[in-house]
Amino acid sequence: MSSQAVIDMVSVAAAAADAKGGEDFVALDVSQPLPLVDAFLIVSGTSERNVAAIADAVEESMLEAGHKRLRREGRSESRWVLLDFGDLVVHVFHEEERIYYGLERLWKDCPVIPIEAPVVTSTPGDVVS
Repeated sequence: MSSQAVIDMVSVAAAAADAKGGEDFVALDVSQPLPLVDAFLIVSGTSERNVAAIADAVEESMLEAGHKRLRREGRSESRWVLLDFGDLVVHVFHEEERIYYGLERLWKDCPVIPIEAPVVTSTPGDVVS
């Protein structure tokens, strides 16, 4: 199973993606089949602009947390952006590409890493007294 450090990386990336409207989060422990990567975080965006914003936010938050990006692919098209942080690879998909490529199906035998849900302090429409 992935180390606490990798789980923490997943949490940082997921929180950043969530803040930019990321959807359908799945984190997978791919350490058994892939010797150089411990985890994948897969997230969807609703448009090219949203995918780009999610990828940029993840990259910024990870850097602030001390995790340097080693590689980035797909930012110019923003249909599938891959961010490689060494132990963690973040896949930010446009909804259509996510369905087409089906990474969850390809890696279905890998254990799921629980993602800590961001703490919501209020929701739109809440009355603050």
